[in-house]
Amino acid sequence: MQNLFWEVASLDKRCYEEFFLTEDILMEHAASGMQNYIENNFAYGSSVIVVVGSGNNGADGIALARLLHKNYNVSLYYAKETKSPMAQLQKKRALAIGVKQTTTLYNCDVLVDAIVGTGFKGEFNQELQNILKQMNTLKAFKIACDTPSGNLFYADVTLTMGGLKIDQFLDNVKDFMGEIEVVDLGVAREIYEKESNYKLLQESDFHPPLRNKKDVHKGSFGHLSVVVGQMQGAATLSALAALKFGCGLVTLCGKVQNLPYCLMQNTTLPQNTSALAIGMGLGERDIVEFLDLDLPTIADADIFYSPHLYKLLQKQNLVLTPHPKEFVHLLKKVNLADITIEELQKERFKYVKLFTKKFKNIVLLLKGANVIIAKEDQFFVNPYGTNKLAKGGSGDVLSGLIGALLAQRYEPLQATIQASLAHTMVAKLYDGADFSLTPQDLIDMIPKLK
Repeated sequence: MQNLFWEVASLDKRCYEEFFLTEDILMEHAASGMQNYIENNFAYGSSVIVVVGSGNNGADGIALARLLHKNYNVSLYYAKETKSPMAQLQKKRALAIGVKQTTTLYNCDVLVDAIVGTGFKGEFNQELQNILKQMNTLKAFKIACDTPSGNLFYADVTLTMGGLKIDQFLDNVKDFMGEIEVVDLGVAREIYEKESNYKLLQESDFHPPLRNKKDVHKGSFGHLSVVVGQMQGAATLSALAALKFGCGLVTLCGKVQNLPYCLMQNTTLPQNTSALAIGMGLGERDIVEFLDLDLPTIADADIFYSPHLYKLLQKQNLVLTPHPKEFVHLLKKVNLADITIEELQKERFKYVKLFTKKFKNIVLLLKGANVIIAKEDQFFVNPYGTNKLAKGGSGDVLSGLIGALLAQRYEPLQATIQASLAHTMVAKLYDGADFSLTPQDLIDMIPKLK
């Protein structure tokens, strides 16, 4: 896991006050980090255009151009005149050694966007918007310095300064960010960063539910009961995913036709049930009989429209997995916010935090291009969400994966983190066309997780 931060200005300040570094030193290391990336990936003599703004992000870009001068065919394009003291100083340095300037943008090997960084909160005028639109049309490998300017520049890679920022993992910026790499600023990240309760998950954080003991039986790995509603297919997908993900026993609870041979069926809840999955294809089935059960529960889909929702929310060991439309409805239902999906997507962390602050007993997974998992004041981002999963039934598989781990007595937060990583990793393993992935393909890929 890696730390995520709302801002890093306070971390920069700590470098000045506690480590006796200067703004100039941090900036030189930022430029040097970008220089190293270019030198590791592009041959000497390659053409580089650095497009700079008026502030310190532009100053980083000017310093980069100075470091590349002579070894690369580098030019500076000033999208705005330099204003900040550091930008003016860096411009003097660049001019002193003869770094070229250009007033036109053209195809090149490397194009660097250093107009504004993550601290910029204003609006771009039409001139800057036009410059960024032109930059996007150029044939070049595109690098964003700290972050894509205004979330308008389509970067192949973002070289971010000091630490990872939460705003870089909103759904509506994912198309712009490209790969994200952190550049050190004069001290190692372990020194620069402070501990954060916002974390970025990595694939190395995934640990499959391997069977390490030999003296076991099917009951050793839990019994998940999946409530069947009006649409049997959704519950069946969840059940099959759970069985494939290590659950010892899986029962479809309700009326079932054409029962898959590997699953069990019962009209009532089996006594040895160790976890419950409810909501997938539920329709208008009454859930009153399940509300008072003291069982770890994964709830999804139609559950968010149930008249008994508020009582369900009082349960302990509860995991909810809404997509944005369902979460917007949920927020309104519990009188926390009346917003549109567009408003949610702009401030996903804000509304997740609002919900988990009120419902401290619940683990929330908000689906999206960057999945957010939260409980109380702990927040985790799974950045491996993919458009392959944008298909009906994918969420039912996720519910089954979470249910399998709950049944195997994983703590709810860990069950959700591990299942979410598994969900995105099996999608990545699928090597067919991105539009062709089906829920059954996801289930078939589960055995490849190691």
